[in-house]
Amino acid sequence: MTAWIVLPVSLSAFSITGIWIVYAMAVMNHHVCPVENWSYNVTCTEELPRPGFPKTCCTIQDIPLISKCGSFPPESCLFSLIGNVGAFMVVMVCFLRYAQVIEHSHHCWVNTSALVSGCTNAVGLVMVGNFQVDHAKSLHYVGAGVAFPAGLLFVCLQCVLTYRVAVTTLDYWMAHFRVALALGAMISLVFSGIFFIHESFVLQHAAAICEWVFTVDILVFYGTFTYEFGTVSRDTMMAGLQQGEHASGVIMGPGSRGSTLGGASKGLKSPGGSSTSTHLNCTPESIAML
Repeated sequence: MTAWIVLPVSLSAFSITGIWIVYAMAVMNHHVCPVENWSYNVTCTEELPRPGFPKTCCTIQDIPLISKCGSFPPESCLFSLIGNVGAFMVVMVCFLRYAQVIEHSHHCWVNTSALVSGCTNAVGLVMVGNFQVDHAKSLHYVGAGVAFPAGLLFVCLQCVLTYRVAVTTLDYWMAHFRVALALGAMISLVFSGIFFIHESFVLQHAAAICEWVFTVDILVFYGTFTYEFGTVSRDTMMAGLQQGEHASGVIMGPGSRGSTLGGASKGLKSPGGSSTSTHLNCTPESIAML
C-alpha cells in the first residue's frame, strides 16, 4: 500500500462535500431555491429575506443548477477554490492512472486519449470555477461544454482500460461497477442537456437534478481509483515520465533503455492488489517503448 490511495478518495470527498456546502450557502443566502422545490413563478415581488430559511417565491433565475449555486459571494469564493483544487487533483489522478497502465505494458491510444480527456476535463473545471455564469456567461459555458463531455469520455475510456489490465475476479467486478457508473453519467448528462434547452420550469429543474447526478457520479468514479493506487510506486511514476519523454521525441541512451527494460521485466502486480502478481504478455517491443 502507498499513500497515493488517499488522492482519489480525497478528490471525491473534497469535491462532493464542497459543492453541497456551496449549495447550502446559496439556499440560505436566497441565491437559489432548494432542490426539493418544484413551484416556480414568472415574476416575484420583493420579499423580505428570512435568515436561516430558503426563498418562498422562486423564478427560473433561482433554479439550483450547480453553476448558479456558485455565482454570488460568499459561496462563489468556495466554488472557485473547489474548481481549482479539484482540477489539480484530477490531473494528478489522470497521470498516475496513465503511468500505471503503461507499467502493465498496455501502452495504447486508449490510454493516451484517457490522459488527454482527463486533463481537458481539468481545464474545463478551472474555467467553470473561475468564470461564474452570471458574470462571464460565455466563458462559463465554454468551460462547461469542455468539462462535461471530456469527463464522460474519460470515464468511458477508463472502463475499457480497466477490462484490459484486469487480472483477478475482483478486478473484473471493479470494471463492471465502473461501467454502471459510466452508463449513469451518460444517461444523466443526455437528459440534462435535453431538459436544459426547454423553457419549462419543471424541465429546467429536472435538468438541474440531472446535472447534480452527473457530477456526483463522475466524482465517485474518480474515487474508485483508490482500488488501484495501492500499487503505485516510484517505478510507476518513472514509467509515465519516461513514456512522456519518448512521446516528446527525446532519444534515450542505451543505459536508460537497459534500466527501463530491467524494471519492466519484473512480475507485474494486479491493478487492485498489493500482493497478487502475475506476468502479463509483454513483448520486447512494448517493453522498449517504456
